Amino acid sequence: MKFTILSINFLLCALFSNAQKGGIYLISSPDKNIQVTCKPAELVYQIRYKGETVLTDSKMGIVREDEDFSKNLQVIRASFPTRISDHYTMLNAKKKDINYTANRLLIETKTISGKKMNVIFQVANDGVAFRYEFPEQDKEIRSIKAEATSFRFPEGTRAWLQPKTEAQTGFEHTNPSYEAHYMMDIPVGTASNSSNGWVYPALFKHKNIWVMITESGLERNYCGTALQQFSNGGEYHINFPQAPEKIAGGALNPESALPWKTPWRIIAIGNLKTIMESTLGTDLALPTKKMDTSFIKPGKASWSWVLEKDAATIYPVQKKYIDYAADMKWQYCLIDANWDQTIGYDSVKILADYAKGKNVGLLLWYNSAGEWNTVKFTPKDKLLSHESRVKEFTRLRSMGIKGIKMDFFGGDGQSMIAYYQDILEDAADHHLLVNFHGATLPRGWQRTYPNLMTAEAVYGYEMITFSQDAANKAPEHSVMSAMVRNVFDPMDFTPMVLNKIPGINRVTTPAFELATAITFLSGIQHYAETPDGMKEVPVFVKDFLRKIPNSWDDLKFIEGYPGQLYVVARKTGNKWYVAGINGEKIDKHLTLDLSFLKNKTGALISSGNTGDAPFDLKKMNIPASGKVEVDLKKYDGFIAVFE
Repeated sequence: MKFTILSINFLLCALFSNAQKGGIYLISSPDKNIQVTCKPAELVYQIRYKGETVLTDSKMGIVREDEDFSKNLQVIRASFPTRISDHYTMLNAKKKDINYTANRLLIETKTISGKKMNVIFQVANDGVAFRYEFPEQDKEIRSIKAEATSFRFPEGTRAWLQPKTEAQTGFEHTNPSYEAHYMMDIPVGTASNSSNGWVYPALFKHKNIWVMITESGLERNYCGTALQQFSNGGEYHINFPQAPEKIAGGALNPESALPWKTPWRIIAIGNLKTIMESTLGTDLALPTKKMDTSFIKPGKASWSWVLEKDAATIYPVQKKYIDYAADMKWQYCLIDANWDQTIGYDSVKILADYAKGKNVGLLLWYNSAGEWNTVKFTPKDKLLSHESRVKEFTRLRSMGIKGIKMDFFGGDGQSMIAYYQDILEDAADHHLLVNFHGATLPRGWQRTYPNLMTAEAVYGYEMITFSQDAANKAPEHSVMSAMVRNVFDPMDFTPMVLNKIPGINRVTTPAFELATAITFLSGIQHYAETPDGMKEVPVFVKDFLRKIPNSWDDLKFIEGYPGQLYVVARKTGNKWYVAGINGEKIDKHLTLDLSFLKNKTGALISSGNTGDAPFDLKKMNIPASGKVEVDLKKYDGFIAVFE
């Protein structure tokens, strides 16, 4: 047996050595299904999955102001692929205990002038990650002009992508904020309707293989990136932010002293179940910063603004929403914009004390301020500097406030990315939870800064309340958001209206709305339904909402297709919640494989047969085969709970 293992290792070493001599470097996933081929001299890479090419010759490299690392590189040396592993825990993710295992390859290169750049690949069973590293030591600031990285898909590949809105457009010049509908099932090569390109995550399908592209490990020394507007020949290039996406006087494009590492370029690969269950977005994020985490408690929140708007931000209404949260056993109540004017700090302190007596914590809204938007809502200009944040956060902590919602950021420039992280660090020092709105994609920050409970970065429920068109598109968009936006990062969609939306005809069934409480993942789930609306639903629905776990231990993707259907199972302790939403205007008969629950009996909440009885509650038995049938109406949903 030893001889066989030694022989195999010798053969692998010989193959790798021969490949190196030919200028080709190979690295595979631990299960051998994914194979990456890299040719540093040509600065291209390819990826195959189970023998099928999913990315053809795609480009690599960085163009710095002082040197071009996208051509004429010489290989100094390359490591033999080594196995790496990591284990971490999270309260704000699809899984609590997460293991990451990958094979790692380090290729050291230099330019003709001798300047060095390393290319690092890590290949796991669920995908590929790579980054660039400048290993030299130098305090002089270097700047990056462009990143040559591309992702070139074979002909016939389809895509599900969200345009990145133009900087300084939209309400009070608040774009880009990752708030648009997806373009679904389009051929690769289709141009974005925005010159700002496409946001992450970006989903693709080649034959029966799914691919999702995103980035992680984004520190304060790089900008947030996207995919460029044009993708001729199915080749998508990295896009840097538009000029206004920065703080005045701050950096737009990446700049840093050396050594310097870029964010990870992540390419999740496999069947749809693999993509939906992947944790690569946090696997490649920086480990948790050293901080006191005793104050970090996920939960649910009441919130008046989404349906009752600005007029509800007054003392008696917010007291009513505190009582509502307490009655629903929810942990938080969010008070939105202009609270400093319509209620005032002193009265908010009284509300916070009142809420504490009912085991409810208060969350307060803030304007990110700065010259990047013209929003008048307050408080503003209070969190722009470290000194002002320390002053305000000290005051909030003394008032008993549990967290902040910060809104209307200005894009993805490096200085703006640093601003996000400065806020998270200062908030953690003052035991404050954070929710970013009108914001960028978190890109795994919730692992690094566990006080980041959620972020919007989605065309969420407030948009449904503004427009019938958004309401009509809500079913398919909800499925898309769950299966793309929410895969790696928490999403503050602010779901669930079980009764009525003022001035809007809601097209989804109440059961669909209820199911989004499970299908959407957020460290704090802010529910849109009002106290009066909740009075109209059955007691068993309210009891269900009172008992939903605040965090999850595990998940299983059951069935689905982007924009059409999403069925997921989430677990806490010994209890499983299975939820599904139908994004299409057709009835569906589903046969679901719930083998992991075979021979169990649970409770099924589904649509009732009449308007007077919008919900139905009955037993669901899982047979020994594990196969169970569920009927869904158009734009319908269901939830089943098993212990």
